[in-house]
Amino acid sequence: MHVRCRPTIAQASARQVPGERLRYDRAVDLGLKSKIAVITGSSRGLGLAAAKSLAAEGCCVCLSGRTASTLQEAERDVAAIAGGASQVAAITADVSTPEGVQALIDGAVAKFGGVDILVNNVGLGRGAGLLDTSDEDWHEAIDQTLLPAVRASRLAVPHMQKRGGGSIIIVASIFGREAGGRMTYNVVKAAEISLAKSLAQQLGPSNIRVNSVSPGSILFEGGSWWKRQQADPAGIAEFVKREIPSGRFGTAKEVGDVVCFLASPRASWISGTSIVVDGCQSRAF
Repeated sequence: MHVRCRPTIAQASARQVPGERLRYDRAVDLGLKSKIAVITGSSRGLGLAAAKSLAAEGCCVCLSGRTASTLQEAERDVAAIAGGASQVAAITADVSTPEGVQALIDGAVAKFGGVDILVNNVGLGRGAGLLDTSDEDWHEAIDQTLLPAVRASRLAVPHMQKRGGGSIIIVASIFGREAGGRMTYNVVKAAEISLAKSLAQQLGPSNIRVNSVSPGSILFEGGSWWKRQQADPAGIAEFVKREIPSGRFGTAKEVGDVVCFLASPRASWISGTSIVVDGCQSRAF
């Protein structure tokens, strides 16, 4: 038996007082009520922020992660925003494997009845320069970043087609658009941006929009920039001053809100592009 997605507490209370101006902490109606969203890598960071933004708009949300304890904490946080645990599913799965992706999509469909929105948000790139990066490093970057997006999209699209359309968002990086960061990371993020464009062209006739989001340097507890900041606060402060004209790191919520907008009907004529969220950090046109 599928769970029927219901409006959030914020939406319900907003309707109880006709004409009342929405406060900043209430959801803005993006037309996402009762949509079913699946987010890979959503136990923390950008994926969790996207899940929270989608939940605030009335989506049923399916979270995923490899660590059960972290995922359970994320599930509680998202459920509090969504208005109840029935609005949230949490699937412990390693989406770098075909079996993990299958378990995630099957779990979302089993609980909620379909998929309307897919957010591909896992990524990893280790290694150094050309001579110091092994084939294993390259395979790992592809297996942990590109292939999960391919597999999840392949499994989700038939469910979207049954429901008359949908939206796929791939979380890439500004370093998929220009030089910066590790070589392996640059390559797989560039591939994700290209994948989003190709999928948008293929799936447009099915009313499925596909976009990528390219964040710049984002700070959240436990993330890579947070760890660097803890280790070298002065050096990171200098980096921010030198590299980010806005004078600060971005937040996970700022990226999550863009993902949420792109998933919504308000972005109905946006497909096949990459939206940069970086405080003017990148140099690309």
